[in-house]
Amino acid sequence: MSTTIDADIRFMRMAIALARRGLGLTWPNPSVGCVLVRDDIVLGRGWTQPGGRPHAETEAIARARDHLENATGATAYVSLEPCAHHGQTPPCADALINAGVSRVVVGLGDPDPRVDGGGIDRLRAAGIEVVEGVCEAEAAEVAAGFVMRITRSRPLVTLKIATTLDGRIATGSGHSQWITGEISRAFAHGLRANHDAILVGAGTAVADNPSLSCRLPGLGNRSPVRVVIDGAASLPLTHDLIAGASVTPSWVLAPPGRSAIRRREYEGAGVEVMEIAAERIAEDGAGDTVDLREGLRVLAGRGITRLLVEGGGRVAASLLRQGLVDRIVWFRAPRIIGGDGLPVAAGFGVDMLDHAPEFIRLSTRATGDDLMEIYARAKDDEKIPSNGGA
Repeated sequence: MSTTIDADIRFMRMAIALARRGLGLTWPNPSVGCVLVRDDIVLGRGWTQPGGRPHAETEAIARARDHLENATGATAYVSLEPCAHHGQTPPCADALINAGVSRVVVGLGDPDPRVDGGGIDRLRAAGIEVVEGVCEAEAAEVAAGFVMRITRSRPLVTLKIATTLDGRIATGSGHSQWITGEISRAFAHGLRANHDAILVGAGTAVADNPSLSCRLPGLGNRSPVRVVIDGAASLPLTHDLIAGASVTPSWVLAPPGRSAIRRREYEGAGVEVMEIAAERIAEDGAGDTVDLREGLRVLAGRGITRLLVEGGGRVAASLLRQGLVDRIVWFRAPRIIGGDGLPVAAGFGVDMLDHAPEFIRLSTRATGDDLMEIYARAKDDEKIPSNGGA
């Protein structure tokens, strides 16, 4: 491996690390990192700012200038292909050209039809050397939510689970606080900080009255949008998710035709109610809920790229049944409840092992006395409608 390749990998990983800083803050835009380097010296670093702009490239160029540096002859390492279209900001490809860089190293191509190779073509047309696909898998993991929103019209879905060793999320009476320890709960709050939105079912919301906020010191401003599936308009107006909607946005997904009075009350409290087509839950006869695939499509339309799902068992079952879970973060506590406890997922019709959703374990670590495991979907088993849409 040459020295140039070693340097490309090292600086691209720096750019990817910068991109991670913006996760949960930049939607609907992707979180991108950029590093400007000349003679093995970092001139400027940038990452996408809250709200999606300024973009990483213009931030890196500006930061270099703040230190009386310019980018003439530099190499720009960018985790995602520089944009080539005029939106609320000029194209980043033009910013790099005007800054005088001589080389651009790209981690991942941008699938957005407004870009999709156009940024790279523009750079090459200006005589700039472009190297593609450096640390591509790592860059793709950071951009996965944005890519999913563009290519599948839905967010990347991460199912967060906290259970006993035997997969129970609560006792038979519904008591669940707290199954896992304080360290695991701190990690869970970190997950909230790097997701755009967090979703729960109304049953879980009523039973636990969660605030669904990030309560880690210094990260209170990184609480995601709270989303509740409330098919029966059952959340009381005193619930934290309703009463606190003026501070942290709360969205309610509900089937059409539910209580007009309650809807007006929700909206009067600052909650946004989105009507989603109903889906009959045939497996357990529980009645109607929202069509989660349609719900995810609506959330993506509002700009959500990364969705954290925290409960409950019926929501988890519906997502798993439809192949809509992309990641699982599973916290296991060293205790056992037994068969009368509530399972992590309600039944969703798996009769043969070949039909069970499969996941690949990416990592395992101790979180105090608990264990945190992270999984990714093993195969693309999403049940896509016959028209090919998502």
